[in-house]
Amino acid sequence: MDRLLNPGIIEDDAGDITLRPQSLDQFTGQKKIVDNLRVFLESARIRKKPLDHVLLSGPPGLGKTTLAFIIAKELGVKIKATSAPIIEKAGDLASILTGLEENDVLFIDELHRLSSAIEEILYPAMEDRTLDIIIGQGTGAKSIKINLAPFTLIGATTRTGLLSSALRDRFGIPCKLDYYDTDDLTKIVHRSSTILGYRLDESAAGEIAKRSRRTPRILNRLLHRISDYAVVKGMDNIDLEIAKYALTRLDIDEMGLDEMDRRILSTIIDHYDGGPVGVKTIAISIGEETDTIEDYYEPFLVQCGFLKRTSRGRVVSKRAYEHLGLGVKYKENMDKIKPEQAALFSED
Repeated sequence: MDRLLNPGIIEDDAGDITLRPQSLDQFTGQKKIVDNLRVFLESARIRKKPLDHVLLSGPPGLGKTTLAFIIAKELGVKIKATSAPIIEKAGDLASILTGLEENDVLFIDELHRLSSAIEEILYPAMEDRTLDIIIGQGTGAKSIKINLAPFTLIGATTRTGLLSSALRDRFGIPCKLDYYDTDDLTKIVHRSSTILGYRLDESAAGEIAKRSRRTPRILNRLLHRISDYAVVKGMDNIDLEIAKYALTRLDIDEMGLDEMDRRILSTIIDHYDGGPVGVKTIAISIGEETDTIEDYYEPFLVQCGFLKRTSRGRVVSKRAYEHLGLGVKYKENMDKIKPEQAALFSED
């Protein structure tokens, strides 16, 4: 079963396409990025040139795909969207690039999963708008240069550190999306409830926002599930009481943590005395993929101050012990640590 708080796209998100903002004016949050994009877009329109290549980075569910489509719409051009794992061969990329019209936008999701061979082909396409194709094999192989229409590449990634510096440096507009604050999330959930036809109390909106892991995609998913409980109970609006009831039934606590989050923390606490422990060991212990832990679970736990990444491995903070009601266990584990490990557990 897919984790409810997993910010990755699952089948249930299909209906949320209608909730996506269609313009920068409708986009809530990420103010600095949005303000800068307005300037860059207006400059491109005035110069009648393609927008410089854009790199959108940050945790899943924050609006990278939405911003890519908004950019294309604001420019009044077509957008072709794909994902890096789909581009397996040079011919796949060549087919995509040669199909672009002047000033079109090419959106590549999961950019960090591009192979090095595909990257090498992408470099001249981004810089010189040319495509070098090798025809034939061995001594009879020939290189053909194809001129491409001017285009804008928008890449999205959750793992900027996995991008090669050569690829990263070719993006003139880097945009790092961060988690949303409660005020922006409250505005988003009100907008979503209006579009979906749900009546939502202010107090309920704040509660949903507080437990949404500061992620709009999760916020909208929770709104759907809470509305299910309201419908079954015969309610024509979502108030604080039904919101709290539904969130409790969904096993989502007041900080937005679910059973898997708590399992990760408690596993480190109970089996490894609070850390340090490597992420691969954690993955084996809880039966989850390492990439999934690093992409989906850890970023928010780190943001909350519940988990620390250190050179020796992952360490659970005192704050996490207190949140889980394990203050006594914290003292027991601290009594076990060696003096040279003390710095790993500091709360600075």
